[in-house]
Amino acid sequence: MGIALFLHILAAVIWVGGMFFAHVVLRPIAAGQLEPPVRLTLWVGVFKRFFPLVFAAIATLLVTGYWMILSFYGGFAAVGLHVHIMIWTGYVMILIFFHVFFAPFKRLKRAVAAEDWATGGKSLAQIRSLVGINLLIGLAIIAIASGGRYLLA
Repeated sequence: MGIALFLHILAAVIWVGGMFFAHVVLRPIAAGQLEPPVRLTLWVGVFKRFFPLVFAAIATLLVTGYWMILSFYGGFAAVGLHVHIMIWTGYVMILIFFHVFFAPFKRLKRAVAAEDWATGGKSLAQIRSLVGINLLIGLAIIAIASGGRYLLA
């Protein structure tokens, strides 16, 4: 159980922490200091490195989460409401990430390759909005996961 819980928390920290850093720290500085060609190229590089980690985090979260529920907590009927909320909001985050990866990120890469900075800027703005939503959901999940047993009792 200890290994599963450690991996579960590590995956959540990587995903949510990465979004927090990108959205709250890197984005404002890049937007304020870099011209569109450099800024958009930077973001393509950042996402190319970060998104494989998100896919790995998603896989880890799903495997370890279900493993803990089914092997240690006695199944879905035995876990509290906070766990069910964590699961369903986690699925919302996954769907948002898949959309980001397969739609606006794909458009951003094409726009940067074509040096179409206006289209790239629109794609990046959409990614920023969706990452902001996912970040808020992720922070809410952390609150629910860490205190839900007490808050929702």
